[in-house]
Amino acid sequence: MRSSLAAELAQRGVAPDCVRTIELVRDVLARVGDKWTLLTITVLASGPLRFTALHEQVTGISQRMLSQTLRALTRDGLVTRTAYPEVPPRVEYALTPLGRSLHEAVNGLVHWVRDHQSDIARNRDEFDQAPNVARPRPGQPERPDRCRT
Repeated sequence: MRSSLAAELAQRGVAPDCVRTIELVRDVLARVGDKWTLLTITVLASGPLRFTALHEQVTGISQRMLSQTLRALTRDGLVTRTAYPEVPPRVEYALTPLGRSLHEAVNGLVHWVRDHQSDIARNRDEFDQAPNVARPRPGQPERPDRCRT
């Protein structure tokens, strides 16, 4: 899929470095838009945690999904994985400075939602209670507006 996007953008005349930026922006937005990523980053903002403790605090995530999420976050440089040479082995996960900066950005969004939650809820209620407006199906002509003279 990535190569087809690159090919399409190149065909449209987009510069190669812009293509790389567009691909990276899409990848990062997909990562940040993932609920497990956001929850994991939020939990790790309080400090380093071992896998089991992290799993207990990220409600609803499976061990497999947490492993995949941590691997992706580590790959992107948002989380560090530190293995200590102890018996039994101990592994901790922590946010990197880059991960902390992402947490700050996400926290801004959370505060925005808190500040506007009543407006959003009211708008949703109004939308859900409004009568459905019939829209023509593709290929069908629109009904004439009877209010026009």
